[in-house]
Amino acid sequence: MKSKTALLLSCFLILTSIFSQAFAQDLSVSGKVTNKSNGEVLPGATITVKGSSTGTKTDANGNFTVNAQIGAVLKISYIGMIEQEVSIASSTTQISVELEPLSNSMNEIVVVGYGTQKRSVVTGAISSIKAKDLENVPSNRVEQSLQGRVAGVTIAQNSGQPGSPSTVRVRGITTFGDGGNNPLWVIDGVVVDQGGIGYLNQSDIESIEVLKDAASAAIYGTRAATGVILITTKKGKAGKFTVSYNGFYGISSPDTKLKLLNASQYAAVMNERSVNDGGALVYADPNSFGKGTDWQDAIFNNDARRYSHELSLSGGSDKSTFYISFGMQDQEGIVSTDVSRYTRKNFRINLVYSQFVSNTLYCALVITRYYSK
Repeated sequence: MKSKTALLLSCFLILTSIFSQAFAQDLSVSGKVTNKSNGEVLPGATITVKGSSTGTKTDANGNFTVNAQIGAVLKISYIGMIEQEVSIASSTTQISVELEPLSNSMNEIVVVGYGTQKRSVVTGAISSIKAKDLENVPSNRVEQSLQGRVAGVTIAQNSGQPGSPSTVRVRGITTFGDGGNNPLWVIDGVVVDQGGIGYLNQSDIESIEVLKDAASAAIYGTRAATGVILITTKKGKAGKFTVSYNGFYGISSPDTKLKLLNASQYAAVMNERSVNDGGALVYADPNSFGKGTDWQDAIFNNDARRYSHELSLSGGSDKSTFYISFGMQDQEGIVSTDVSRYTRKNFRINLVYSQFVSNTLYCALVITRYYSK
């Protein structure tokens, strides 16, 4: 009896050991970590086995491989992203992880010129306009698209000439003379004058930030005394090839014309005036003049056409991206089209080549070229 009990106990221990080893078996788990919002890979993301010291990091393409037991939990984390946990099942050998950006982290940091500051220490007002706010605005110039969108910024068009720049005042009139009150325009980190922004396609703009406080002088010096307008243009993103088009067509005409006399009516009124003053008739036969020339019809264009076509191509891989755009605009003036017309053709190319050198070093080359006529 004792020998049978010992034999059963030995068999039970052997089976328990076999099952324990089976359930404790390590699996080689591979995967890829990407950004859920834009699909970009996340190099340098940390993958650790919960409750142990085992871990690894993703490579330049966001791929990783780690050994974990069945039933273990993987913790995936990345700076600025919400940490995620994934359980390893018996059939899990390949996983795909999409991390979501921290929504509140973007509210704590503000990009100002060439650096960043915590929002808590930014005491002045910073207004931001995104690309979606400008997509449906049929305008020929960037500053006209800002009208009514930024509090405290005054924008007035100088003339009715098509393509003419507008007067922009961010902090009011700070000095005598017109030139000293214009804000500082910065496009992709390069300072330009207001006339230099005319080549930009409206659909090429990613965002516009208006710095209205005196704190911007800490970055740009005295040139920022009248405010700073930062423009960030679009760049290519890794992924599938994308083609975008934005355009419009319209017709302009004078809203109101003066009701004037024709030549015969004018001659009759002049005769009546002369007679009332005790004089003789000025024109013997007013009807001989006919209707004469309607100078409003001769000067004004009731069918002034305007159109805009903007085409962009973008795409790339993990190591290089490109963004190419073409623009063509034409606007006829409502007064004497021969001398009142605005035509613009431009071409822009942005190439970014990056090579992942190590976990902490990232090299990039940006080339931007513009052609405008």
